[in-house]
Amino acid sequence: MVPQMMEANPAEMFAGKMMDMLNGAALAMMTSIGHRTGLFDTMSMMHPATSVEIAETAGLNERYVREWLGAMTTGGIVMYDPEVRTYMLPPEHAAFLTRAAAPNNIAASSQFVSVLGAVEDGIVDCFHKGGGLPYEAYTRFHAVMADESAQSVGCKLFDFILPLAPDVMQKLETGARAADFGCGMGRSLRKMAGAYLMSDFVGFDISKEVINTAQREANMEGLMNLRFQQRDVAAMEMDEELDVAFAFDSIHDQAHPDRMLTNIYRALKPGGVFLIQEIQGHTHVHDNLEHPMAPFVYTVSCMHCMSVSLSQGGMGLGAAWGEELAESMLLAAGFKDITKHRAEGDLMSTFFVARKPK
Repeated sequence: MVPQMMEANPAEMFAGKMMDMLNGAALAMMTSIGHRTGLFDTMSMMHPATSVEIAETAGLNERYVREWLGAMTTGGIVMYDPEVRTYMLPPEHAAFLTRAAAPNNIAASSQFVSVLGAVEDGIVDCFHKGGGLPYEAYTRFHAVMADESAQSVGCKLFDFILPLAPDVMQKLETGARAADFGCGMGRSLRKMAGAYLMSDFVGFDISKEVINTAQREANMEGLMNLRFQQRDVAAMEMDEELDVAFAFDSIHDQAHPDRMLTNIYRALKPGGVFLIQEIQGHTHVHDNLEHPMAPFVYTVSCMHCMSVSLSQGGMGLGAAWGEELAESMLLAAGFKDITKHRAEGDLMSTFFVARKPK
């Protein structure tokens, strides 16, 4: 007789899943450090090397590097040869961990784990009392978001995003007025301002810190057709001044996204185009069960996107507001001819093109 296969114990399976979770969280933090210290970049250019050689090449403390290598080795990210005590970052791993790997650098995204973990006490308090945490509570968030935006927007701006609306490229080439609402540090705007010198660009953001940084960097690059302003886009008033509007990963963070969309609609000239990047996913949780990054999206939403909106007495849409709600709110604001697009291999972004009727 063939012995029956023993069924897995559901409790043991769940315990294993939770241990994987703890190891994954720990590796995420160490991966963030590997990105910030440049260790992945350094190792990707080295042959198998000892911890001393890696630390010297990276200009870092060997003892910390050795302990970091322990986590990377036991986590299956770095390979180790015990006979000669050398470490190696395989090329197929480096393809997702180095700055040269953008837009596929997952190490850059791992920074969110540490940044959001730093506000856990405040978020726990919000669970009890409601409300939210302001942008100022998040140390390094804007810098990490700029890294993320460089991958999700900057790397595909000219090859994928702008070609979604060919008339936008024509407008920018011949001379247009364009604005980015919730521009952050303005890296995408700086790229466009440098490429389309006949057009005028402006970036709006509620954070004085990022606006000052964005303007300083634009000045250093000599971009005379680009300026930045600290503004609450839900309260601003512009009437048919813009040919093109952008909002990259910013609508769902707003306190009043409905007002923001209405104001952008009013700011566009008849026939104006609105290009949007938002988080890929659906409005209802059951439709996100197969999304490979859904837990990450809901976590970032709870720990930041939803909270910063609620801190201002806002709607608290969160990053997981979903494509269905996004489309309905665009229609409610007056936009027509709304199309939805996804870039091949990008699991996190959905791009919308919405138009104001002529």
